[in-house]
Amino acid sequence: MQITSDTIAEYADQVIDDVIKWRRYLHQNPELSFHEVNTAQFVFDTLQSFGELELSRPTRTSVMARLIGPNPGKTLALRADMDALPITEETGLPFASQNPGVMHACGHDGHTAILLGTAKILAGMKEQINGEVRFLFQHGEEQFPGGAQEMVKAGCMDGVDMVIGLHLDSQRETGQIALLSGPYYAAPDSFEITVIGKGGHAAYPHETVDSVAVAAQVITNLQQIVSRTTNPLDSLVLSVSTIAGGQAHNVIPGKVTMTGTVRSFQPAFRQSVPERMEAVIRGVTAAHGASYEFRYTRGYDPVINDEKLTNLVRATLVSVFGEEALPPVERQMGGEDFSAYLQKAPGTFFDIGAGNVAKGIVAPHHHPRFTIDEDALLIGVKAFVNIAYNLLNRKD
Repeated sequence: MQITSDTIAEYADQVIDDVIKWRRYLHQNPELSFHEVNTAQFVFDTLQSFGELELSRPTRTSVMARLIGPNPGKTLALRADMDALPITEETGLPFASQNPGVMHACGHDGHTAILLGTAKILAGMKEQINGEVRFLFQHGEEQFPGGAQEMVKAGCMDGVDMVIGLHLDSQRETGQIALLSGPYYAAPDSFEITVIGKGGHAAYPHETVDSVAVAAQVITNLQQIVSRTTNPLDSLVLSVSTIAGGQAHNVIPGKVTMTGTVRSFQPAFRQSVPERMEAVIRGVTAAHGASYEFRYTRGYDPVINDEKLTNLVRATLVSVFGEEALPPVERQMGGEDFSAYLQKAPGTFFDIGAGNVAKGIVAPHHHPRFTIDEDALLIGVKAFVNIAYNLLNRKD
């Protein structure tokens, strides 16, 4: 039987009601990173109902399924993340979270449903598949060190020739796809700074070493790293995101603690940033008679899309959705632990628009009112199935 994009579109239309149903169930029953016990069991049981798949549990809260075609060929991995966030949902949806304080606020419920739909279609196309499709239902993307790293250690990427992932994007209109060769998502590092001064009465600041005033100087001077010591053509974000110190209006606290994030792409550049930060912190605190503690934590590696594979994926997406669906895009400063898979095989990661201004679906990711346009689920399924079929049935 000849498989075309029209054939796949028909298959996708047949499973989309299930995909929406799965997404809504997952949205209603979210679980935090590394605690996706019921989610993983739901995914396992759903996959088992399809037949044709070899199932395993690489970790306690993840699932891997293997679809091995009748003819030899390459091995392609497709990945979806499954974890939710510690956020209280405010969407008012009829299928809103039933787990207080936990919410699918980043679209992972949609990713999981898309990959389940993809697995169901491809399982029915087994006789037309050359090689192997490996479905990775991953835990813990939202929390460092990330579930991808654990799945790699568990052997999920052994023998894999290429890996593909996608992310739903509420800040991009449904129907738009963002795909870029080379650097795409940044390395998301984090830091904690404690400025240690000498506390005292706020009426007598000259008898203290004001940790609040010194911390303000530290924050201001850290921005010089971005604005005055970094080439404007290089990408760097340095954000102080929290600051805490003091308990009363008339007491100068003895210390102030700040946390934040650094986002970058180049390995050498990334290596130098903490040294430059500490030089600033050391100089500012010393100038004011304070001291400091500084902790810098390296997060995920940047996502670097393989050029050849990205071009092949682009060709498939253009043939299915049209050139207008893939406008020029820029790399992003967000982070993704999909990068762990890219240490084992060439891969491509792309975003699918899931926002819809007309429907009022505009809330950003990690927001209490975040949701997705479910029309994007069909696009995701079509994208994954067409990419998998074309990549594994290429003659090269």
